[in-house]
Amino acid sequence: MYRSVIGAVLCALSVATASGQSENMTDSSRFGSPFGDAVLLFRPDMDMDAIQRTLDALHARQANDEFSARRYALLFAPGEYDLDVTVDYYVQAAGLGQVPGDVVIKGTVQSIATTRENRVTIMFWRSAENFRVVPSKNPVFWAVSQAAPYRRMHIAGDLQFDLGGWASGGLLANSIVDGTAGLTTGQQWLTRNAELGGWTGGNWNRTFVGAIGAPSETFPAQPTTVVDRTPVIRDKPFLVLRDSEWSVFRPSLQHNTRGVSWKTGGEDGQHIPLSQFHIAHPSESAQTLNAALYGGKHLLLTPGIYSLDAPLRVRHANTLIFGLGLATLVPTNGNAAVTTDDVSGVVIAGIMVDAGPELSPVLVRIGERDSRTDHSRNPISLHDVYCRVGGAIVGRAGTCLEINSDDVILDHTWLWRADHGAGARWTDNEADHGLVVNGDDVTIYGLFNEHFQKHQTVWNGERGRVFFYQSEIPYDPPSQSEWMNGPEKGFASYRVAETVDNHYAVGLGIYSFFGVREPRDPGVRLGTAIETPAKKGICIENITTFAGGYGGIDHSLNHLGPKTNVGETQFFKGVCKNEF
Repeated sequence: MYRSVIGAVLCALSVATASGQSENMTDSSRFGSPFGDAVLLFRPDMDMDAIQRTLDALHARQANDEFSARRYALLFAPGEYDLDVTVDYYVQAAGLGQVPGDVVIKGTVQSIATTRENRVTIMFWRSAENFRVVPSKNPVFWAVSQAAPYRRMHIAGDLQFDLGGWASGGLLANSIVDGTAGLTTGQQWLTRNAELGGWTGGNWNRTFVGAIGAPSETFPAQPTTVVDRTPVIRDKPFLVLRDSEWSVFRPSLQHNTRGVSWKTGGEDGQHIPLSQFHIAHPSESAQTLNAALYGGKHLLLTPGIYSLDAPLRVRHANTLIFGLGLATLVPTNGNAAVTTDDVSGVVIAGIMVDAGPELSPVLVRIGERDSRTDHSRNPISLHDVYCRVGGAIVGRAGTCLEINSDDVILDHTWLWRADHGAGARWTDNEADHGLVVNGDDVTIYGLFNEHFQKHQTVWNGERGRVFFYQSEIPYDPPSQSEWMNGPEKGFASYRVAETVDNHYAVGLGIYSFFGVREPRDPGVRLGTAIETPAKKGICIENITTFAGGYGGIDHSLNHLGPKTNVGETQFFKGVCKNEF
């Protein structure tokens, strides 16, 4: 279904040249890309006006196309460009240098599309990475909400994450902002391993981890959370073009870091030549892609929508699945989209999974249920991995992401049961959980997890850590009686199992908007936002709750914390260590 749609649309997409002729925007021979028609490669010796016309035409097409079947990657070879690069739905813009300063944009790299009243609460599914931006106008706007990371950026000026109206969260990672970064009324934001000239604004939950120049911790007077160092991280891989040679750079594991990894230019990691990848296209079958994986190849997924009647299965240690332009996997047979064996060093980056119409018990599974291997020296890591149930197509799933292996690092995810779009009804896009963690020593930075019908997050493993959590519980329970967890009103968004002895989470925002979608019952409430065992090793800090629509939330954590009624925002310091 998707395959034929995207092919027809890509063939039809064209731009008007200065001579008035029509030119195919996706002509790979014109742009010199080895990755197919949906990947546009720009070089500094090309005509800047022609590039700008191409970018403007793409912006006009994608700006408000929220559930588009089109996918694009815009790649910029090292050098300087006088351009305004606007990034919209299903567009990835990336510099191809080893460090951000290798690709300089004199203009902007921005997200500015909006629906109304400068609100960017549905500006999703886009990314920009690995540029130095010298702004022609200050500030640079990266006005976004979920699934829209800004990575490896160096902004020689100010950076604002909204347009003066509502925004709903995002990620700045491994980036430098020479001026001031911040929000006006944006709801929440995670900043990890950044270097800031200053910060201003924000609303419900702003969290800084390993950030130089972060504001002071003010919680609960103001919802600012500051964690001095990032305990363990492997940054997202990225494409590099050097002397006509392509590679994917896989950064090394780092511990206890502050600031960016690339400032001195001596970043540790490994260049993986493109010859070691199978360059995949949406027309290929799961059987073909799995044959490449089984044969020891890495997988580079070019932009598009992949219909899979079996999961992509990772069997070998250190395998890299690397998506360009939000490459999207759709299981068609009630299967998972991706599974991994319990092997070390696997990296999955830059992919989206759409649930198919036949129920998939799980969409992405990391390790088997009985996994017990110690991966601490070479963890599995996931970066910018998104799951969606409904919205683009009617879909059903049990769990979006299940982590069974130990020592996994999850670096930014959005797990979304759709609250609007195709199939966004209680009985249509059925899905129990966004995330289930069974492995031990799993660390997550930036967990966005929303609208599932039971617990959004279920944590069964020991010594888990979460830095920043954003969750709206479902809008659409038909009634309180139909949304009960035994005697409890509804399902806590974040649940740590009674068997767990040690767990840490900080900077959590949980919000209710009951009744803003049909069916509508104004009496629905959530009993507690977070549910954990009362043990000394459980530490949950800095919780924000908000209620809109109807109903509300009775408690922040177990039976503690203030009641949150409609129109109220409450801040609760939480309970940590020996306070239970």
